[in-house]
Amino acid sequence: MKRWFAFLLTCALLGSAAAQTLTVYSSVDEANARKILSAFTADTGVKVSMVFLSTGPALSRLEAEANRPQADVWFGAPVENHVIAAERNLVEDYVSPQAHELAAQYRDSKGSWYAIYTNPLALGVRTDLLAKRSAPVPRSWADLLNPAYKGLIQMPSPQTSGTSYELILTLVKLMGEDQAFEYMKKLGPNVQTYTQSGTAPSAALGLGGCAIAIQFTPGFLELADKGYPVDVVFPKEGVGHEVAAVSIVKGAARAAEAHRLVDWIISQKGQQAMVAAKTYFLPIRNDVSAGKGVPSLADIKLVESDAAYAAQNRKRLVNRWLKDVLGQ
Repeated sequence: MKRWFAFLLTCALLGSAAAQTLTVYSSVDEANARKILSAFTADTGVKVSMVFLSTGPALSRLEAEANRPQADVWFGAPVENHVIAAERNLVEDYVSPQAHELAAQYRDSKGSWYAIYTNPLALGVRTDLLAKRSAPVPRSWADLLNPAYKGLIQMPSPQTSGTSYELILTLVKLMGEDQAFEYMKKLGPNVQTYTQSGTAPSAALGLGGCAIAIQFTPGFLELADKGYPVDVVFPKEGVGHEVAAVSIVKGAARAAEAHRLVDWIISQKGQQAMVAAKTYFLPIRNDVSAGKGVPSLADIKLVESDAAYAAQNRKRLVNRWLKDVLGQ
């Protein structure tokens, strides 16, 4: 009888542990996602199983698994992708008790998504590598067309990266659509490679694999903070910025734990934990400081994009990039 009771107790404990383990599809870069989610686990006791997926693959997988969800939460990716997920009935509404503490632009009114951080686009520049080539440090988008940078630039591909799609939106807003695509075509010879991940260019920059990288700022700020000869440049014409979001997968098996993650990450405590972990992300709460060395959005010339426009035109603009820029 005692053995049977012990067996039942073990099964109950294992079942309880499984029920407490969230499966998260994360479009936040792996290192920073682990920092944030580890802090969540330490604070709440909820264990997390994380699968890293860039924006495009994450959305595709959620759609493929719609009838049998394998994840509970989609964590990260620019907000327009969560708008698309909501339109496709892939995520479900949840009104968090913390929702009223966020500015309106950082939450969906029905609770289908919540912002978790924001970051501006920038150029990461290895000043030592450019100096060896007697090439100047670029200060604008126009400067990047300089033939001196041939084969020296890395940037993500909009096929898989929300980061690169934000760049397209930025250039379209600054130049108009036709001129933006003409600019990106002219930029092509200077681009060494279009990476699959939105954060791969900063990794290459740190290793000296490229001299100029284009992506959101955290990777560049981290390199500069660690003493690498990296300048973080905000092109003078203006830069777009991502608002990364979180949403709960429709039919999530661990809905209660998913709610806890949402509540925590948008709370003052969760946002402060994100800063303390040195993610270099800009918090979406006014009562949380971004920390030393992280620029304020107020000091950067920002280009605002419309989330609805971004969501509705994503497929068309990415296809045009493939045709006009890559010639596919």
